[in-house]
Amino acid sequence: MQRPSYAVIGAGNRGSIYAGILRKNPDLGCVVAVADINPIRRQRLVDAHGLGPAQAFATWEELLAQPKLCDAIILATSDRMHMAPAERALRLGYDLLLEKPISPDPHECIRLANLAESLGRTVVVCHVLRYTPYYELLKRILDEGRIGQLVSVQWTENVAYWHQAHSFVRGNWRNSAESSPMLLQKCCHDMDMLQWLIGSRCLRVHSFGSLSHFRPECAPPGATDRCTDDCPAEPGCVYSAQKLYLGPNPLPLVSVVSADPSPAAVLDALRTGPYGRCVYRCDNDVVDHQTVNLEFAGGVTVAFTMAAFTVDCARSFKLMGTRGEIRGYDLKGELEIRTFDGHSEVVTATLRPDDRHLGGDFGLMQFMAERLSTGRGEDVGSVVASARSHLIVFAAEESRLTGRAVDLAEYESRLLGG
Repeated sequence: MQRPSYAVIGAGNRGSIYAGILRKNPDLGCVVAVADINPIRRQRLVDAHGLGPAQAFATWEELLAQPKLCDAIILATSDRMHMAPAERALRLGYDLLLEKPISPDPHECIRLANLAESLGRTVVVCHVLRYTPYYELLKRILDEGRIGQLVSVQWTENVAYWHQAHSFVRGNWRNSAESSPMLLQKCCHDMDMLQWLIGSRCLRVHSFGSLSHFRPECAPPGATDRCTDDCPAEPGCVYSAQKLYLGPNPLPLVSVVSADPSPAAVLDALRTGPYGRCVYRCDNDVVDHQTVNLEFAGGVTVAFTMAAFTVDCARSFKLMGTRGEIRGYDLKGELEIRTFDGHSEVVTATLRPDDRHLGGDFGLMQFMAERLSTGRGEDVGSVVASARSHLIVFAAEESRLTGRAVDLAEYESRLLGG
C-alpha cells in the first residue's frame, strides 16, 4: 500500500493529533506541509515532521496557491473556516480529511457534499467513533442479528462537568454565533453513529434543551470575574480554573490554555486568557443539556440525551431488539448482550495502538490511508452520509427553538428551495 502524503491546515489540537499519528506510524502517511496563522503551533509541527521553511505557510491561501503538494489535506481549522479552504482544495484535486462539523451552515454542508461528488474526490469527515474497535464490534453484533430486529434505542452523551466548562463555557465552542450550536459540535458524532448503526434514514426529529446552569444568576455569592482574582468561592468550586489546570491532576487539555506548559505560563494564561474566567461570567450561550427524540425509517425510535452534568466523559446506551438487548458504556470498552432465551454475555473490544477517542483517531487515519492508496474500504466515510447526519442536528436545533417536531424530508426540501 503506497502511503499518502498530507498537508495540514490548522495545526491546533486536532490537526496536531492527526499529524502526530502519522509521525508515529509512517506506514499510514506523511506530512509534507503545514499552514497555521499561529507561529508557535506552526513551528511545533514543522519541527516534529522535519519540514523546511518552504513547507510552512502562515495561511491556507498561501499553501493552496502552490502547485499541488500532496495527496490530501487535513483540514482542522475552526468550524466557521472550513468551507473556503475545503472547496478550494477539492477544486485543486486534493482529497480531504475534514474535522467535524463540516460547517455550522446546513446549506454549506449540502454544497460541499455535492461538490465532492461532482468532482469524484474523497472527503472523510472526522467522525472518529465509527473507526473504534468498540463501535465496530457493536455494529457487527447488530448486523449479525444477535438481538433480532432493532426497535428502540436509548443513547446518552455524558459530556462531563469539566469538559463542558473547558470547551463549551470558557472555550472555543461556548458561543453558537462564533462556532456552532452545542449539539452540532459535540453530538454530530452521536447522530452520525445512530444513523450508521440503525442503517436507515431519519424521518422526524423533536428536541428540547436549554442553558440552565452556567449563567450569572447561578454564580456563588461574591464570585469574581476570574478564578485568579482571589475569588472567595474558588476553594470550594469544582469548576475552578486553578484546580482544573494547575491542580494535582490537571486536565490533559492544559496545552490548549497555554503553548508553554510550565505552571508560571499556565497561571499567566489563566489571569489574562479565556480559560481563567468564572464559568458563571462568560459569554457562553450554548445549551448545557438537551434531549432529542428521533424516528427512523422502519419504525426505529431513539431517545437521545446530552448532559453536561456527569462525572465521566463517555457514552452510555441500551439498544433493544425483538430478541434481546445490548447495554454499553464505552469508557469500559464492554458490551453486555442479553437475549430473551436467557443467554447473557459480556464482550470486550481491544483498543488500537492510539487510545484517543477509544482508538478512533488511529482507526480513522488507518482507514484514510487505505482509502487513498487503494480506493477500497467500506464507505463509512461518505461526506454525503455525514452531511445527512448533520441535517439531523440542524433539524433538532430548529425543533428546540420552535418547540415543533421537524420532518426531515420537508426540512431538506426547504433548504434546497423546493
